[in-house]
Amino acid sequence: MGGTKIEGIALDGSREVARMRVETPRHDYRATVEAVAALAESLEQRAAARTTVGVGIPGMLSPDTGLVKNANSVWLIGQPLLQDLQHRLGREVRIANDANCFAVSEAADGAAADADVVFGVIVGTGTGAGIVVRGQVLTGPNGVAGEWGHNPLPWADDDERPGPACYCGQHGCIETFLSGPGLSADYERATGRVEVPPLIVDAAARDPAARAALERYERRMARALAAVINVLDPDVIVLGGGMSNIDRLYTRVPPLWSDYVFARGREREKSRTRLVRAAHGDSSGVRGAAWLWPVQ
Repeated sequence: MGGTKIEGIALDGSREVARMRVETPRHDYRATVEAVAALAESLEQRAAARTTVGVGIPGMLSPDTGLVKNANSVWLIGQPLLQDLQHRLGREVRIANDANCFAVSEAADGAAADADVVFGVIVGTGTGAGIVVRGQVLTGPNGVAGEWGHNPLPWADDDERPGPACYCGQHGCIETFLSGPGLSADYERATGRVEVPPLIVDAAARDPAARAALERYERRMARALAAVINVLDPDVIVLGGGMSNIDRLYTRVPPLWSDYVFARGREREKSRTRLVRAAHGDSSGVRGAAWLWPVQ
């Protein structure tokens, strides 16, 4: 489940049987439940078999109440999504954070299949991440392991403080800069013009304002990921979500983060952490959601 689309996949083991995508009914919880359930039923019909159902959400279930918390799709917050989906589908459903699902997918047989420590980043309507260590996803007692997007932008410049307001109640969260809406908002602040990220990226070759916005985005991503490297030191950082389709990120961001990854003086050397594009597409997490159930 994303802020703009809901994607579903039917898997037979690791073999894709069917895939579908629908628009997310934004700000309508009941319609969202129905959209997810209808998508699952349509995929089941295409698969011609009774299926298990796993759902990756842009948030998590509270370990205390079972209700959705910390979702950037704010209409899900405080809702009994698991209970409602199980009632609607008439079977057990498993739910996990979408970035955790994404990280599991890429660490299992994707772009980070050879890595011990994987930081899987989703940069789309929101910004989140999941951590996989030797094949196991980390969640933590609060269920917030990997919630990188809701830390302040590191090494902020004066004009980046206090930063844009975030739905979480703070200002200057990484998500407000690195999400798709974050790039659009930055471009609008600089130019007064409203534009969607793909068109900003396309215009960068000929429009100085678009190029400057994209360069600011790259520097901010470099700082944000350098802070992750300084804490976790992952072998691989995998990008997913709509913003992961910006080709130049993979060559431009790693050299920029070298200025912030911990090193002293002449000891500074090129970071060994790799930044890679998701092998299974910008919505790779849908595979990890299906794998919330063990492969039979």
